[in-house]
Amino acid sequence: MVHIGTTELIHMQIKRIEKEIRDTPYHKATEHHIGKLRAKLSILREKLQGSEKVGKGGGTGGYAVKKQGDATIILIGPPSAGKSTLLNRLTNARSKVAPYAFTTVSVIPGMMEYKNARIQILDVPGLIEGAEEGKGRGREVLSVARGADLVVILTDIARIDAIERITKTLEKNGIRLNKDKPNVNVDKKLQGGILIRSNIKQHLDKETVKSVAMEMGIKNAEITVNEKIDFERLIDAFSANRVYIPTMSVVNKVDLGQSTSNNYQPPNTNHHSPHTLFISAEKGIGLEELKEAIWEKLEFVTVFLIRQDEEPSEKNPIIVKKGKTLHDIAEEIGTEFAENKKRAKIWGPTAKFPGQEVSLSTKAQEGLQVRFV
Repeated sequence: MVHIGTTELIHMQIKRIEKEIRDTPYHKATEHHIGKLRAKLSILREKLQGSEKVGKGGGTGGYAVKKQGDATIILIGPPSAGKSTLLNRLTNARSKVAPYAFTTVSVIPGMMEYKNARIQILDVPGLIEGAEEGKGRGREVLSVARGADLVVILTDIARIDAIERITKTLEKNGIRLNKDKPNVNVDKKLQGGILIRSNIKQHLDKETVKSVAMEMGIKNAEITVNEKIDFERLIDAFSANRVYIPTMSVVNKVDLGQSTSNNYQPPNTNHHSPHTLFISAEKGIGLEELKEAIWEKLEFVTVFLIRQDEEPSEKNPIIVKKGKTLHDIAEEIGTEFAENKKRAKIWGPTAKFPGQEVSLSTKAQEGLQVRFV
């Protein structure tokens, strides 16, 4: 008698439901059924992540790498795409490069310094086909990706199709790339069943939304849908394991068979998005453009702190995300520091005049100089 383990059984159930979804024609009469199937599929994939974390990670905490610096990015790609070479190029060997003791997978860290920011870069083993099923340490790599601030999908000029494959693998693992969290509010109650509210005309009827919610374990709640929703976004809204991370695609080794000039132009191909960057880590082609693109994707701005007894200057930079307020910055400096701060004086490109006094709800802008008062 063949013993089937928990992981194998979940994989079998996933494949069966995926086939049933493919074989079921979609129309109003089947909408409820397909919604329930997709909800079950999401739950099984979450169970799959949980079961593999327990066996390998010594608990349900998953895999964790200590985050350092202002942000952490991960290089994900097929084997031998040049991730290690790129890591060494971007970090200029300024940081000690050594493997983390990281369960069954080695993570190589480096620290890139750019525009006053310290950006941690993680190089992980190559992601082979079938990674979402645990092949080639894929589950561990995907778990590391879930904690990153930016995913850089890196392949080479001979394997541009890997970008699409890896994107699908990340999405299957609950990692939503370049997407916002669904604008759906779930206010759970102790009783009263499920009430659906929306001021937007939806493709999915309220009964379908209710059935998906119940399948996802929501029994009593007021659910407010503030966007035009489809099945994928609806299930994402009800799932606890989704993460929303910016991403960018990089194609390496463009110098192979091509001019090594810095004026290199990428080939005209339909296999990449307009935002794909073409580089050669070995030859140093496109690396400055890559650094700037990383900065933009992380949505960083530099703010300069001015002490009470100092003249305005750019001596004390701090890196913050776009959209942060001065109150957020004060809190990041320290809760004790922020405690009595009510206003601030600002200098720089956004100040109406030097030393303008503003409220702490003012948003951070690039080059802002600020003195808390």
